[in-house]
Amino acid sequence: MAHSLTDFKSKLVGGGARPNLFEVEISPGELPVGGLDGDTFKYLCKAAQLPASNVASIDVPFRGRTFKVAGDRTFDTWTITVINDTDFAIRTVMEEWMQYVAQYQEGSGATTPASYMASATVRQLGRLRSNLGNGEGNSKGTGLEAIAVYKFADIFPTNISAIDLSYDTSDTIEEFTVEFQVQYWYPESKDGPSGNGA
Repeated sequence: MAHSLTDFKSKLVGGGARPNLFEVEISPGELPVGGLDGDTFKYLCKAAQLPASNVASIDVPFRGRTFKVAGDRTFDTWTITVINDTDFAIRTVMEEWMQYVAQYQEGSGATTPASYMASATVRQLGRLRSNLGNGEGNSKGTGLEAIAVYKFADIFPTNISAIDLSYDTSDTIEEFTVEFQVQYWYPESKDGPSGNGA
């Protein structure tokens, strides 16, 4: 059966999710580091990822064939890209966080995981559907709403990228990446907690 462009249009609900409509929130909890301005962070976090989902398989040989059974779930590292402001506010917090985990000058550092782990949330945003064109004649519902929410539990930074400095670089704002280890993540209903199964 042939499918028309009109059929495709009817299936592309909301016009498709857009990768540039998102926000990231990190909740540092009781971390003994400088305050992280959550509102500033939402604006200066330039890039992130919705998490990959991985369940390993275990190969079981049987009479010359390989039978696959489900193995354990694994969680990839999570990386964000941050625009650097002239106060180095976010970079300083990340450096202090890593300094708390492992000291610069010696081998000491935090020993209680709960003291250096935090949580994060990534919200995929979408455009609210307008009532225009349906005969109601108003624009109620314009703006952005969360269409997918992912929670990252017990994260901590393990890599802050270098910032390259050069006389040759102009018309550019500095940015850097931060890589986090993730104990686990779970999708959350946009209307509230859906249970994380942990």
